[in-house]
Amino acid sequence: MENLYIYMLAALAFLAVADLVVGVSNDAVNFLNSAIGSKAVSFKTIMIVASIGVAVGAMTSSGMMEVARKGIFNPGEFMFNEIMVIFMAVMLTDILLLDFFNTMGLPTSTTVSIVFELLGASVAVALIKIYADSSKSIIDLGNYINNEKAIEIILGILLSVVVAFTIGAIIQYVSRLLLSFKFEEKPDWYSAIFSGFAVTSIMYFIIVKGLKNASFMPPSAQEFLSTSPFTFTGISFLAFTILSMLAIKLFNAKIYTIIIIIGTFALAVAFAGNDLVNFIGVPIAGYDSFQKWYEAFLANGVLPSEFSMEGLAGKVPTNSYLLLIAGLIMVLTLWFSSKAKAVVKTSVDLSRQDEVKERFEPNYLSRNIVRLTIGLNESINKVLPNSYKNWSKERFIKPNVVVKEQDKPAFDLVRAAVNLMVASVLISIATSMKLPLSTTYVTFMVAMGTSLADRAWGSESAVYRVAGVLNVIGGWFFTAFSAFVAAAIMAFILYHGEGYALAGLLVLAVILLVRSYLAHRKSSKIMREEDQLEKAESSSTQGVIHESASNIANVIKRGNRIYTSAINGLAVQDLKLLKKNRKQIDKLSTEIDDLKDNIFYFIRNLDEPSVAASNFYINILGHLQDMTQSLDYISKASHKHINNNHKKLKFSQIKELKDLDSELETLFATTQTAFESRSFEQIGAVLETKTEMFDLVRNKIQKQVERTRSEESSPKNTTLYFSLLLETKDLLTAMMNLLEEYYQSHDSSVKPARLNSRVGSDQEE
Repeated sequence: MENLYIYMLAALAFLAVADLVVGVSNDAVNFLNSAIGSKAVSFKTIMIVASIGVAVGAMTSSGMMEVARKGIFNPGEFMFNEIMVIFMAVMLTDILLLDFFNTMGLPTSTTVSIVFELLGASVAVALIKIYADSSKSIIDLGNYINNEKAIEIILGILLSVVVAFTIGAIIQYVSRLLLSFKFEEKPDWYSAIFSGFAVTSIMYFIIVKGLKNASFMPPSAQEFLSTSPFTFTGISFLAFTILSMLAIKLFNAKIYTIIIIIGTFALAVAFAGNDLVNFIGVPIAGYDSFQKWYEAFLANGVLPSEFSMEGLAGKVPTNSYLLLIAGLIMVLTLWFSSKAKAVVKTSVDLSRQDEVKERFEPNYLSRNIVRLTIGLNESINKVLPNSYKNWSKERFIKPNVVVKEQDKPAFDLVRAAVNLMVASVLISIATSMKLPLSTTYVTFMVAMGTSLADRAWGSESAVYRVAGVLNVIGGWFFTAFSAFVAAAIMAFILYHGEGYALAGLLVLAVILLVRSYLAHRKSSKIMREEDQLEKAESSSTQGVIHESASNIANVIKRGNRIYTSAINGLAVQDLKLLKKNRKQIDKLSTEIDDLKDNIFYFIRNLDEPSVAASNFYINILGHLQDMTQSLDYISKASHKHINNNHKKLKFSQIKELKDLDSELETLFATTQTAFESRSFEQIGAVLETKTEMFDLVRNKIQKQVERTRSEESSPKNTTLYFSLLLETKDLLTAMMNLLEEYYQSHDSSVKPARLNSRVGSDQEE
């Protein structure tokens, strides 16, 4: 019998490692976003600092393991076999749930998942026990669940959303008033005091609340930290302020960058100390449970269904070697997981200082929240004195610094420092109180609060940013509900299916994990191989001509592929190919929309004598958009026809479309070569085929007219065929207009001027 539970332990160990990898891959960005978003230091430096922080946090997280042992349910009410069912259900659900949310691209939190999975699984097993005992009713459910602690944990998670947002907004607003956006021009003692406050806040909660009970801390140091916290705080503030001033004066240190490095380390420590329980707390509790039962089994032959798990209620220190191994796996995952390296854009985009293409669409709730907030702001402004309003307005004026798009940070160093400081402090407080606070919730809501206080949500972006925050929060609630229900179902299956259910569910978990890994690797490979359209940075017409050539070649190449796929999909009625083709044209259309959204910034950065370049750039984008609209219609009309199971096109129609596609492919290939090689003189040869190409399309239309009058019997086929030919004609028109624009504007004798060369010279000055 004990073999089943040995298999369960092996499964828990495997799931713990998998959960560490999957969980860290998802959660790593919680403490990397601020440092990466501000571009304070190189990515390699950030990773080294974060790795050290994760290792330290993992070694000091023992106390948090009690949450998995007794934080949600009363272990004394369950027998060993029931406890193992609960733990297995939780770990299996956690893996499958993370895989599902990763596949769907929905926001999730490992802390919320583990808490509600423990709650769901324990409730399911408790209900099975109550149903089997005629003397008990649903009212007795409270005996099995640690109601007080569970409610405290759940309320703590929900409250953290409001607290993190509010405190982040307040601290950022005060910091900005004191430092302004021109913080680098302030006296050195401003930076020194800010550094003293920030570093003291971080170190107090990391050392006093996080490390004071660690085994490597000397007893004298532990006693001092416990009895004199205010003395320690005062000495720390004074010491760090003096050290910061010396670093600035003697070494010309970039103090805000140092704060960000320390904050990243602190948040990594807090993350590992708080979230390690999410990944290995349940397996360690399962191992402890097995040890206690097996000792009783060897001594007295106690069966699993007869052994009460009261022993889990006591405090048992976690094996340091297990914590060390877990920390090592977390660090390796940080470095080698492609998901961990791919920074999650959601929180950075929603807190970005400048205007970008928004990722979320506004909704009824976001519009009304913004409208109410504007009204509230106007009411407050009526009360505030004009002198304060004028003074505070000056503090929020951003310096006009021209930098290349790829070098532009999402926000400045002050906001990044506040993000890290506030988030690490809040998470450390919760960890010291044994509350498994969600690092995802805290870091995200702090970032949202600081961006609001920093006036990053302007009138043109507020409804989109608020909608994004609401979508993310809605995803969190869905996570909680899904985790509870899924774990309850999993526990029910394991309780009744025993070994067979365990084997089946483990196989399912492995299949889904492998599928997720392969799908992610495939999508990453496609993203690396797929050409991306680039924003123009040139300052003259000739510069834009050369710079846009790669974009034109890109669109021509992808447009050729999309058109051919649509015709081939129609010919063989391949619905899968046509569906994939729709996604490709949607992606291309989105990229061109992004370029059009960048026109404002492109024109604003042009030299005065070179404004004519904007006319050329706008015209080119207009022609590209016309081309993609024609391709979009062709792709979607083809997909709709096959998806609705309409009649297949006649052989003669397919043959004519194939002939047309062949001619277009030659035209596209020649045009692509001209743009890739920057041989714009070759465009004249392409333009000479204009009349021939239009005559070809007109002949196809004429043939279909004759067929319709004599032999065509399907209105749907006729409509589709005419639509494809007319849209092909529009596609050719847009393409020829684009080529004529290039042919007329290109002047090989003029050397192209580039905007980024002007930026470089400005930076050198």
